[in-house]
Amino acid sequence: MKLHFLRYFTVLAEELHFGRAADRLAITQPPLSLAIKALEEELGVQLLLRSSKHVELTPAGSAFLEEARQILDRVARASSIALAVASGSRGRLEVGMTGSLVYRGVPAIVQRFNADDHGIELILREMSTAEELQGLLHGQLDAGFLNAFVVPPQLRSLPLIEDEFVLCLPASHRCAGAKAVELNELADERFVMFSREVSPANYDNVVAIFSRAGVHPKTVHAARQWLTIVAMVAEGLGVSLVPRSLARSNVDNVRFVPFTGAPAIAPALLVWNPARMSPALERFIASAAATIEELRKDFRPKRSRMTRRGQAKLIKRSHQR
Repeated sequence: MKLHFLRYFTVLAEELHFGRAADRLAITQPPLSLAIKALEEELGVQLLLRSSKHVELTPAGSAFLEEARQILDRVARASSIALAVASGSRGRLEVGMTGSLVYRGVPAIVQRFNADDHGIELILREMSTAEELQGLLHGQLDAGFLNAFVVPPQLRSLPLIEDEFVLCLPASHRCAGAKAVELNELADERFVMFSREVSPANYDNVVAIFSRAGVHPKTVHAARQWLTIVAMVAEGLGVSLVPRSLARSNVDNVRFVPFTGAPAIAPALLVWNPARMSPALERFIASAAATIEELRKDFRPKRSRMTRRGQAKLIKRSHQR
């Protein structure tokens, strides 16, 4: 069924006069008459009673008019939505997030983006880093907040606010009140570690920190999320290294203590697939970049910072191990 036949019919049904309807449609009367006849033949019902002086809707025509109006309204709405999405003024973004990054500025990024009147719906989904990378590569996510230093070459990334690793100790631990601790003092401790299959980057980063300190941690438990690790430490199941930002989780019975030596970066990135770039995603990335810059001054670790060259060397060493 041709859409312009529906439009011709609705105008004629409103005017009940072929001449006036043709004028509104900017056509002549013969094409209008042929269109109405073709529509009735396709439907197999008479929609209009007409004579040289009178046009009237049949009961079937009255019922069809209501449905035709709804169809034309939906088509117009679909067109406007498509144009809005194409221009970036409307749409939906599926964004992954590892749980611990709720303390690395992600809520502020989302709130700022949602505060703008752009009509774009943003949906956050908690996922592991590995799941996010797969989702980004296979078109199941528009963007993702994840823990990693580097991402596959098909993806692009933006660093989140800076963070570094600290010791996470039970509140009753002998070192819980120290200003700083040497890692080799904990060589005989039982450690709660990140599960390597869930996030190889998180696991490898922690192992690299221990290796530089000459410590071979005795792993007794493996967890899938940083927050789970903190909770396990709070219950006395071991000690761990975690990003400093997790201190903002306010979990009871744990202490976050710096360790001596060069600061160890806790990586976190906003990642997206440029092959799936859209105006809505462009808006989100620009908004996120602006928010991250504003947050950096408030979330800088309190310890002395490495230079960019020092950070680059540390990252390179950790990935060579």
